[in-house]
Amino acid sequence: MDEQKNERNGKADLEKSTAHIIVEIIEYMTNAVVIKTIIKKSTGNISIMSFDSGEGLTEKTSPFDSFAQIIEGKADIVINKISHLLQTGQGIIIPAHAPNFINPNGRFKMILTVIKSGYE
Repeated sequence: MDEQKNERNGKADLEKSTAHIIVEIIEYMTNAVVIKTIIKKSTGNISIMSFDSGEGLTEKTSPFDSFAQIIEGKADIVINKISHLLQTGQGIIIPAHAPNFINPNGRFKMILTVIKSGYE
């Protein structure tokens, strides 16, 4: 990952009580992973991410359960060394404390929801 950018436009949340076309909220940037926070709360957050071709995320673990949903394109999400090819419309729960990473598979966009509740 050459560059990671967080587009916030001065605020973390999207405008409330307004319909949004989720896949259009974020654009691709050349050689980059772009992250935009939709909602950020003490109990969890929702982010939308775009990955240019060849870009992924390195292995990490989180103390929280996460839900990854592909909203455009496809991606290999590797959890506990098992690869899961997800395509537009598919999602997967990444369990807390499970090593995971994202292998590039062309350009794609996804929503990542992290649930912090229950792990205090």
